[in-house]
Amino acid sequence: MSIEGKLLKYKTLIEEKNAVLVAVSKNHPAEKVKIAYDAGQRIFGENLVQELVEKANLLPTDIQWHLIGHLQTNKVKYIAPFIQLIHSVDSLKLLKEINKQALKNDRVIDCLLQIYIADEDTKYGLGFDEVIEILRSPEFESLKNIRICGVMGMATNGVSNTQIGIEFNELKVFFDGLKISYFKNQPHFNIISMGMSSDFEIALAEGSNMVRIGSSIFGER
Repeated sequence: MSIEGKLLKYKTLIEEKNAVLVAVSKNHPAEKVKIAYDAGQRIFGENLVQELVEKANLLPTDIQWHLIGHLQTNKVKYIAPFIQLIHSVDSLKLLKEINKQALKNDRVIDCLLQIYIADEDTKYGLGFDEVIEILRSPEFESLKNIRICGVMGMATNGVSNTQIGIEFNELKVFFDGLKISYFKNQPHFNIISMGMSSDFEIALAEGSNMVRIGSSIFGER
């Protein structure tokens, strides 16, 4: 099936659940991104800052670029002028740097807090208690050029669908608690980014409203 055909298939499945598709184009050439763009996709996700910047310079300016991979503080300045959403905020230090670079660019940058829900040492993310500590800190209160729009999480690889569902459910319950306790009157806090090519249907069933699909659209890297 063509990129256009696969894109239509997944957009239809995901949008039927009132969720948003992020087409993950990491390690794929700009030409493939353009094919998906011409088929109507506007939201693309990249893992690496250098690759993201290169593609942003080559492709139409109305693309909404999402950074979904681990972000080092020294790389924030390269994407601050244009990034639409950063999914992978995993420390107060990183939030402060994003705020600093957003201020330099006269922007407010939307961010998701990456939550550690997997039983894997290789994955990044904040613990539930760390999130609360950040949100209660005076330093967080002082950050006026970032906007927390929700949470992101990745389930454990290679486990049962039941276990994946439990991990996604934990994130949804945590999001609901944060909404009530810290973002009650902030309608922009509305994103639960969970689910990829292998587990997006489970994620949607557990309340995801933003799904990151790469290989199922663009092919293996």
